[in-house]
Amino acid sequence: MPDLPHLHHGPQHLPLPLVGDKPAERADAARNREALLVAARELVEACGTDALTMEGVAARAGVGKGTVFRRFGSREGLMGALLDFSESAWQASIISGPPPLGPGADPWDRLVAFGRSRLEATLVSADLIRAAGAAGARSYAAYSFAVMHVRLLLGELGTTGDLPLLATSLLAPFEAPILEQQIRVEGLDVDRVHRAWVDLAARVTRV
Repeated sequence: MPDLPHLHHGPQHLPLPLVGDKPAERADAARNREALLVAARELVEACGTDALTMEGVAARAGVGKGTVFRRFGSREGLMGALLDFSESAWQASIISGPPPLGPGADPWDRLVAFGRSRLEATLVSADLIRAAGAAGARSYAAYSFAVMHVRLLLGELGTTGDLPLLATSLLAPFEAPILEQQIRVEGLDVDRVHRAWVDLAARVTRV
């Protein structure tokens, strides 16, 4: 298994479990797979998850429909792969993207940016999770990455207490059922939900 990238959060340098930590594909196979997933992501962004079809992805990527089925097996398989693809891109923005989400910003600013980004990513992923069915089960690595990142930021901020459990508590408001109830059922504004989360984070960290 390849070494995992590290986030530089001071002396701890703990490895973060990453989505997509799988055996390497041939370069051409990896490029073809990424082209299909990019096409699928663009279609979701333009038309929504419900409108995504294997035929549409094939047409946008310029390949035959059979190629998409051979690669992903089914529409659910495609959705599961797209979910992992999106999660990997989100993780990369934290590991090496521009601040404040990525390295180089004050830890409090990074935590606030993380909260907004996680909120928005969860809302997008919720549709993919439903569409992916059994293939949409969120991996342990995906959740552990987010927990570890928050835990490291709490440490940088000098937060006292049980940091692993505090990090888990700060992630709880971003679970898909909670956000969908608040935003899509109750009609709460995304900005309001984020402000409330920042207030919670400030109370935990005592900034």
